[in-house]
Amino acid sequence: MRSLFLIFLSGLWFYTKASDVNVMDYGAKGDAITLNTIAIQKAIDACNRSGGGKVFFPEGNYLSGTIELKDNVVLHVQKGATLLGSTDMEAYRNLDPFTEGLGIDVGWALLVAVDRRNIGIEGGGTIDGQGSKLKAAHILKDTRPEGQRWGRRPFLLRVVRCTGVQVSDVTLKYAGAWTSHYFQSKGIRIERLKIVSVGVAHNDGIGIDGCQDVVIRNCDVESGDDALVFKTTSSKMACKNIKASGLRLKSHQAGIKMGTESMANFENIEISGCEIRDTRNGGIKLLSVDGAQIKNVLIADITMNQVRTPILLRLGSRLSVFRKGQDVQQQTGSFENVVLKNITAVSADSTQLKSATGILITGVPEHRISGIMLEKIRITLPGGGAVGEADAVVPEAISQYPEVKTFGPVIPAYGLWLRHAQDIRVKDLELRTKAADHRPAVFMEDVQQAQLTNCAFRAEGNPAAIIKIRSSDAITLEKIQAVAKANLLIDADTASRSGVQYKSGQ
Repeated sequence: MRSLFLIFLSGLWFYTKASDVNVMDYGAKGDAITLNTIAIQKAIDACNRSGGGKVFFPEGNYLSGTIELKDNVVLHVQKGATLLGSTDMEAYRNLDPFTEGLGIDVGWALLVAVDRRNIGIEGGGTIDGQGSKLKAAHILKDTRPEGQRWGRRPFLLRVVRCTGVQVSDVTLKYAGAWTSHYFQSKGIRIERLKIVSVGVAHNDGIGIDGCQDVVIRNCDVESGDDALVFKTTSSKMACKNIKASGLRLKSHQAGIKMGTESMANFENIEISGCEIRDTRNGGIKLLSVDGAQIKNVLIADITMNQVRTPILLRLGSRLSVFRKGQDVQQQTGSFENVVLKNITAVSADSTQLKSATGILITGVPEHRISGIMLEKIRITLPGGGAVGEADAVVPEAISQYPEVKTFGPVIPAYGLWLRHAQDIRVKDLELRTKAADHRPAVFMEDVQQAQLTNCAFRAEGNPAAIIKIRSSDAITLEKIQAVAKANLLIDADTASRSGVQYKSGQ
C-alpha cells in the first residue's frame, strides 16, 4: 500500500499568537455552579476578532452549555481545569442536525465548530460532559423510551466541515452521547488524547465521519460504544487518507469499526500498532451496508485480548439515508484491496454467539464481498461448539443493522466463516480453542476464488470435516494442518467438488 501521509508533515496546522485571552477576564467562574456559556463564548469571539490565539481556562471547574469554536482559536484547558457540561438539556444547541444509523435525530453538542479553520483544543485539562447526571435529569422530563430520547443528549465535541484541526493532550470524559465526532473535515491531528466515556448508551470514542487527511496517534480510549469508528453519514465526502497508530482501545462495543453508517467510500486508511482489550461486541469490524466502497485499507500489527468475536467483515444492502433532503439512496457497495495482517487475538470466553467464532466474512446474494487478504492471523477461542451446530443455517439479514448477533445464534464453523464471497486470500492463519469444538474450522458457502495457504487448526474435537464447502468454485487449499479427529479433511458438496484443489505441501 503506497504511502499517503507526507501531506501531514507541513501545512496542516499553524498558530499565530495574536490575542490570547483568559475566560475569567470575561466573567467566567470556575466554581462548578455558575453557568459560563455566555462568558466563554465572549472570550472565544474576542480572540477570533483580534486575529486568533489561545483561550485559557485556568484551574477550576467551568460549567457551560454549547460553546462554538471560531477561526484561529485554540482552547487551552490547562491541567487542573475542567470544562463541565451542563445537566440542563436546554443549555445545548444543534448547529448541524442529522440522523444516525439507528434512525435517531442527533447533533447537539457541548463544543462545536461548523465551517471553521485552524481550531484546536489542548492543555492537559479535562472536558467532562457529566453524561450520567445529564441522563438522570433528562429522563425526568422526557418520558419516551430510551431508544427514542437518547439522541437529544449532546455530544462532547463536534467538528463539522472544518479545515486544520488539532486536539491533543486533553482528557474527554462522560459524554451525553458520542464523545467526539469529526464530520467532512480536512487536516485533522488527534494526539495523546485520553477518553473515558462510559455510563450512558452510545458513548463512541473517536468518530471520523467523511473526513480526509487525518492522523490519530498515541491515544487511550475507554468508551461505552465503539472506541475508534469511521462513518460516512453523507455520500458527498469519503473517509480518505487516514493514518491511526499507537492506540489503546477498550470498549463496550467494538475496538475498531468502519461503516456503521457507510454512504461514501472509505479509502487509503492505515491502522497499525494498536492494542484492543475487553470489547463486548467485536474487535475489528469493517462494514459496507449503505453503498460505500471500502478500498485500500490496511490494518496491521494489532493485539486483541478478551474481545468478543475478533473479526467481522460485512457487505450488506441496508442502504439507509442519514441526512434527509440532502442525500439520496446509494447502490450496494464493495470491498477492494482490504488487508488484515499480523493480528493476534484472544477471545473472551463468553461472546455474542452461542459458541464463539473467530472470523466472519459475508456478503449478500448477488453481491459478494471480495478483495480481502488475511495474513499472519493468530486467534485463540473458547471452543465448546456442538456437533449439531455444524449444520446451523445463518440468517441473510440483507437489510439489517450490521452486528455479529445479527448472524447468530450459531455459526457453523469455529474459525473462519465465508459466505457470498469472492477473491479471498488467507495465508498463515492459526486458530486454536481452549476446549474441544465439534464444528468445522472453516465453512464456505457461495464462495468463488478463495485461497487458504499454510493454515493450522489446533482445536480438539470430532467434527465431520475440518473444512466444509458448499456451492463454491475455484477454491485452493494448501498446507492445511488440523489436530481434530475428523472424518474428512474437506467436505465439498457435488456443486463444489470439481472446483476444489488441495495441495498437501508435503
